[in-house]
Amino acid sequence: MNEFADARAYDRFMGRWSRALGPAFVRFAGVADGSRVLDVGCGTGSLSACVLSELPTATVVGVDPSPGFIAGARLAVPDARARFEVGSAMSLGRPEAAFDAVVSLLVLNFVPDPAIALAEFRRVTRAGGCIAACVWDYGDGMEMLRHFWDAAVAFDAGAAERHEARMPLCRAGELRALWAESGLTDVREQPLEVATRFASFADYWEPFLAGVGPAGAYAAALPPAARGALAARLRAGLWNNAPEQSVTMRARAWAVVGTEPGTS
Repeated sequence: MNEFADARAYDRFMGRWSRALGPAFVRFAGVADGSRVLDVGCGTGSLSACVLSELPTATVVGVDPSPGFIAGARLAVPDARARFEVGSAMSLGRPEAAFDAVVSLLVLNFVPDPAIALAEFRRVTRAGGCIAACVWDYGDGMEMLRHFWDAAVAFDAGAAERHEARMPLCRAGELRALWAESGLTDVREQPLEVATRFASFADYWEPFLAGVGPAGAYAAALPPAARGALAARLRAGLWNNAPEQSVTMRARAWAVVGTEPGTS
């Protein structure tokens, strides 16, 4: 497989959302210009690109466990202020207090142990630095995925166990509690909302078939007849069987930021 295939599939499926969310998240986090920023779970580099755009003198190191995503990020963000490396949120391999800010966009709920990851975020953040993350509100506020899973459960009861509303940290207060329990100070949480326009039903549906994320993996693994039935249900429910029209969907993410105690 081409090393960029995963990156391209992600960009078509979720990249449009992360690019829309990035500016609001950077502003919410309060990252200062000139900061040394670590982007954990950088994916294809959308948040890193946003940091560089919003903060002209900042530098960014992006880490992600996927070599394909890292290759895509290097291609997408050819800025001398950015560096991208394969790495794990739970073992960052960086010196203590190496960064002024650690940010993580739409990743923490996929990490096996978020508390361990957050301890790593704290370890590499200088005293007085900020640590911020956000996660989709899968159960209510992320329309693209909620509609998908609701339709899947309507004809396959077994899909209920895979519904992303069951994801950790996606409800109000959960990220704030994790940040506060870790010992960070000045903890704030708030919702961030964005919208995306789908040019047609195909623009909405076809990215699921690349197998990206839990919803994509479910759709791609369905037998052809079941996949067709799911597509028909979504086309009728969301597009009113007019698949060439455009539809706008909204998404809400819960964002949290806290300060590493002490003074720099």
